[in-house]
Amino acid sequence: MADPQMEASAGAELMEEGEPLLSNLDIFLFSLIVGLIIYWVVFRKKTEAIPEFKKLETPAPAARETSFIEKMKKTGKNIVVFYGSQTGTAEEFANRLSKDAQRYGMKGMAADPEEYDMSELSRLKEIDNSLAIFCLATYGEGDPTDNAQDFYDWLQEGDSDLDRLNYTVFALGNKTYEHYNAMGKYVDKRLSELGATRIFDLGLGDDDGNLEEDFVSWREQFWPAVCEHFGVEATGEESSIRQYELKVHEDLNMNKIYTGELGRLKSFENQKPPFDSKNPFLASVTVNRKLNKGGDRHLMHLELDITGSKIRYESGDHVAVYPTNDATIVNRLGEVLGVDLDTVISLNNLDEESNKKHPFPCPTTYRTALTHYLDITNPPRTNVLYELAQYASDPKDQENMRKMASSSPEGKALYQSWVLDSCRNILAILEDLPSLRPPIDHLCELLPRLQARYYSIASSSKVHPNSIHICAVVVEYNTKTGRTNKGVATNWLKSKVPTDNGHKATVPMYIRKSQFRLPFKASNPVIMIGPGTGIAPFMGFIQERAWLKEQGKEVGETVLYFGCRHKNEDFLYQEELEAFEKAGVLTQLNVAFSRDQEHKVYVQHQLKNNKEAVWRQIHTDNAHIYICGDARNMARDVQTTFYEIAEELGGMMHSQAVDYIKKLMTKGRYSQDVWS
Repeated sequence: MADPQMEASAGAELMEEGEPLLSNLDIFLFSLIVGLIIYWVVFRKKTEAIPEFKKLETPAPAARETSFIEKMKKTGKNIVVFYGSQTGTAEEFANRLSKDAQRYGMKGMAADPEEYDMSELSRLKEIDNSLAIFCLATYGEGDPTDNAQDFYDWLQEGDSDLDRLNYTVFALGNKTYEHYNAMGKYVDKRLSELGATRIFDLGLGDDDGNLEEDFVSWREQFWPAVCEHFGVEATGEESSIRQYELKVHEDLNMNKIYTGELGRLKSFENQKPPFDSKNPFLASVTVNRKLNKGGDRHLMHLELDITGSKIRYESGDHVAVYPTNDATIVNRLGEVLGVDLDTVISLNNLDEESNKKHPFPCPTTYRTALTHYLDITNPPRTNVLYELAQYASDPKDQENMRKMASSSPEGKALYQSWVLDSCRNILAILEDLPSLRPPIDHLCELLPRLQARYYSIASSSKVHPNSIHICAVVVEYNTKTGRTNKGVATNWLKSKVPTDNGHKATVPMYIRKSQFRLPFKASNPVIMIGPGTGIAPFMGFIQERAWLKEQGKEVGETVLYFGCRHKNEDFLYQEELEAFEKAGVLTQLNVAFSRDQEHKVYVQHQLKNNKEAVWRQIHTDNAHIYICGDARNMARDVQTTFYEIAEELGGMMHSQAVDYIKKLMTKGRYSQDVWS
């Protein structure tokens, strides 16, 4: 476009020279401009009016209270029980302790440390007679549980002054693990270092023994210590204290009723990533085959399709699945209690300020609660027996139930023999105590939540990016009462068979990250020890080493020590493993068949037979050692074998050998994925 000032000065010069007012060029340009204006006015497309949308006034989500101090002040509470829980037990113990407080004229609340600002512990002294209790489980290799990770980090990094903070800790662990109760011990020690006052000794619960008994014994001594410290007395109120009230829904829209979802309503129908423990992905089962060729057990290999889920996993991670209870047991519970299981109900927290509004997603039906949300197959804990005792019409039954919930030697022995050793679940207890017929809503309030089950992933994402493999053995056994008990998850998985009729067998799942990882340098040798289903993560490791080799990477020795009962019965993945060995991916395949000869042969014996090669791989070649399987016997025996090899071939004293293996653990060269 021409500059207007230049055009004006040019026009002035032309007139001064006496030229015609308009030249031919001016007339042409003028005509062109007029023509364009007419075209634009006549033929231009009418601009469509843009409709004006009213801005929807969406109410802002209610901000969650992150100050437990303000919440305690508002509700008159003086005891807060924080829990670090991976499987729900620590949370259950925390709830029991918070309810106990009422019996001692105090008021307690259970709290998830993930939901609150834990730096406010320094302010707890603002509340008279206040106390912080910590029920903390240890997870993995001495780690905090997922929901206590931030609290753990804060304790490590912070230097708060916790003077006048009263506290106590009950730790939940398992003696078969290397780092027994590490989290509870650390928190107990660290709080004391920061100036807090320990008002009762650290409690150590051992799940390898009797965790319930450990907790009850600790609790029986803990409350008298609290009374003495604060100068209060028990109120004598030993009656049942309900936490939730029942509401029965008559005409509720079916779209508003939970049918097994864990978080968002209809989340199984309308799946949205990211997928996690509160929003699992419904994976289709594409393969479900029996692995063993004989024997009376059922070992199985499943493949879950995660196409389109955006789920990522690494070799060594765990897949968590949410099983459902056997419909036969659920229906029988309904029969025994004489209730319509399809009644739509809500259990609403009587404490309106509590973050936990319901014990499980509500509204729902009793059938859904007993099928998807509640643990009905494990022996109930003593607090459940105590609370239910009031509903037994036979005084003898009432007395025995209360006795089993006490800390007396006679009561502990009765609970051990009649409930634990006999593997009585809640249905078996109701069947064997005909006078006990509790209201089903109270039973649902008391039963713990059905937990996810974790399996070591038996595949590599490099080879199977859209598929997750599971290797598991179906659990089924006879009890002393003549009943057959079945493992919830494995029997449920066994039934998940792919069909050709268009109906997909699905499994709600998510990934739990692990520290069980192949070495960063592929050239490092790996020694894998995994009898039985402990082979699972090593199938993923071997697949990944094969893939790395195909990419032209230098891959170190890959050695597997696998154990099973009989070569012709339960040599899991035999064809695949032998093919990997033939291809040179598996440098050595060592298999211990424990029952194919007169004397038992286990993986530790195979290790001892190859001690020279094992020592070279560890001491000279920087091999990484991986152990997966039973923690109670196998992992312990294997570790002892490594001590013996270090003593014999490394010329070490026993204490030096122990330190040597511990250093390998610290360096991440001795990793365990074990269970008890």
